[in-house]
Amino acid sequence: MNKEKEQSSVLVIGAGLMGSGIAHAFAVAGDRVQLHDANPLASEKAVTNIREVLNAAVALKKLQQEEVEAVVERITIVADMAAAAATADLVVETATEDLAIKLDIIKMLSTAARPDAFITSNTSALSITELAAATRHPERFAGLHFFNPVHKMKLVEIVRGLETSKETVEYLQACTKCMGKQSVVVADSPGFTTSRMSAMLGNEAMYMLQDGVASAEDIDTALRLGLGHPMGPLELGDLTGWDTRLSVLHYLNRTLGERFRPCPLIEEMVKAGRTGRKVGHGVYEYKDGQKVAGSGLSTR
Repeated sequence: MNKEKEQSSVLVIGAGLMGSGIAHAFAVAGDRVQLHDANPLASEKAVTNIREVLNAAVALKKLQQEEVEAVVERITIVADMAAAAATADLVVETATEDLAIKLDIIKMLSTAARPDAFITSNTSALSITELAAATRHPERFAGLHFFNPVHKMKLVEIVRGLETSKETVEYLQACTKCMGKQSVVVADSPGFTTSRMSAMLGNEAMYMLQDGVASAEDIDTALRLGLGHPMGPLELGDLTGWDTRLSVLHYLNRTLGERFRPCPLIEEMVKAGRTGRKVGHGVYEYKDGQKVAGSGLSTR
């Protein structure tokens, strides 16, 4: 925790995989976190998961048990999103990757939040300028794109919309620095930097699997050992969620052209409900959150 930084009040909208991780990161950095989800059970599950991650750090002697309790105590589950927004210094929207849903949430947040609050979206691909247009103060709006798993990944993309101010960027740079993360500032462009590359890589890996070029395990092993990736593109797709990946690809296809047309196998998997680790099966099968050896989807 950075002792020089004032404690901020942060509202995180969405208690899924990313929202949970973002709430965790801000709480560890010493901020007071309010966590809201339309499903109260999701918020409760998120806090349980955060505690489990912190306890694992204790087992590895990276954290003291009393620090676990201090971090968890900084997180409050809130039911009234508007009331919470009125007290927040920073709002991080991390709802599903659907433009209409995000616009509705951001418009409401902008109405409820203080004029001096900063509002951000954790979108991995959607236009920050378009989202900012739903706010009263677009100069205080930006993208704040974290990576999964948030507690391990060091990178954060700060995305400047057309009207995002220098003050907003500098504030977000200070926030990410206090979390011990490295930020990069990018201009608003479809997919930003990492999502564009990751979506293309994952899409091509799925084409290779569909065409029987290699097994899922061998495609992932080749990328891990041959190119030094910490996780293969099919494993990463399972972690991210193929429904999320498909939404990103559809958006990139519309905005950047045919090279981002989703592989038909991704479409079929999403229709079949094989969206990834969160539901127990995607390209691979999962038991208790762990990949089952030899379970890779075969199209041969």
